[in-house]
Amino acid sequence: MRENSPIRLERKHPCLQVRIDEARTEMIPNTLKKQRISVLASLARASKDACTPILVILLFAVVFLSIAIGAVEISPLQSLAIAAQKIGIALPFNFTEQQQSVLLYIRLPRVILGLAVGAALAVSGAVLQSLFRNPLADPGLIGVSGGAALTVSITIVFGEIIGLSNVFKPYFLPFAAFFGGLTATIFIYRLGRSKNSSNVATMLLAGIAVNAFAVAGIGLMSFFATDTQLRNITFWNLGSIGSASWTNLTVAVPLILFSVVMLLRRARLLNVISLGEAEARHLGVNTERLKREIVFFVALAVGASVAVSGAIGFVGLIVPHLLRLTTGADHRFLLRNSALLGAILILTADILSRTVAAPAELPIGIVTALVGAPFFIWLLLRKNV
Repeated sequence: MRENSPIRLERKHPCLQVRIDEARTEMIPNTLKKQRISVLASLARASKDACTPILVILLFAVVFLSIAIGAVEISPLQSLAIAAQKIGIALPFNFTEQQQSVLLYIRLPRVILGLAVGAALAVSGAVLQSLFRNPLADPGLIGVSGGAALTVSITIVFGEIIGLSNVFKPYFLPFAAFFGGLTATIFIYRLGRSKNSSNVATMLLAGIAVNAFAVAGIGLMSFFATDTQLRNITFWNLGSIGSASWTNLTVAVPLILFSVVMLLRRARLLNVISLGEAEARHLGVNTERLKREIVFFVALAVGASVAVSGAIGFVGLIVPHLLRLTTGADHRFLLRNSALLGAILILTADILSRTVAAPAELPIGIVTALVGAPFFIWLLLRKNV
């Protein structure tokens, strides 16, 4: 038996496998190498370019379904006729006053809120995963949503004591949630850092501690709350967009859109910092300023979302991973597509919550948890494999 047999070397010396593969690769002509590289690059560009139009089409389809499905049926043509009437255009499609009221004051605010919240949670999850360099980072898992929900619960219970009337409470809740989310994010980030890298175990444990503290605080607020306040706190814990109104939208949606746009504008810088903070500094990136900006805008987006929809988990975990498997880790595409897919996921969960237990309505947080928990377990098993 020959000693220089490739099979023999692979079995006897596994560490030489890379060198053997390199030697075999060197035997391939350079033209074939270039052709293979160009084909792979073309496929990657095609998948990135095709993903966004597909997601836009799916988003429009889900929006029309969300408007049409419910106790009062409203067809897409009737929806267009109602919208056209508001701008002075008459279309030849009949609709009732009930359908008009349901569309304008219930379903349309609900759809807009679902779009904003889904985009905010998905983009925030993708950005946090890059900031912490941890694929398991999520606003719900690491305690950002819990911190925001705690401050909202405190505001609900003690708002009347400090003289906060029901007129100003909807405007104050997003800022209270922002403060809680920002505090939780800074605390977790400080504990999760070790020299120039993030400690994944410490960060996750800090998130568990923050969530446990938030649950205890929310439980304490529930003990002191009245019946009406207790129902509101339960709403925040389970998560729902059923209470969407134009008043809530005028307060929360501008904050969410501003935060998401600011995070999207930092996509190129996130690509650079993904290489490592030292490398990013050598390339001229002010990493400390970038981290402060990301923490601020993530806390603002998540806080405003929690203030109007409650704590909805796993959206920021599921969406970025699905997109990384299909389009790669380039944040110029990842963040944009995360906003689209996050909105699709929230609206789809809302449709399921309204139809599965009709005429009752399941909270969206339950639907996303039923999907996200198995996905989280699959991620852990996949990493171990």
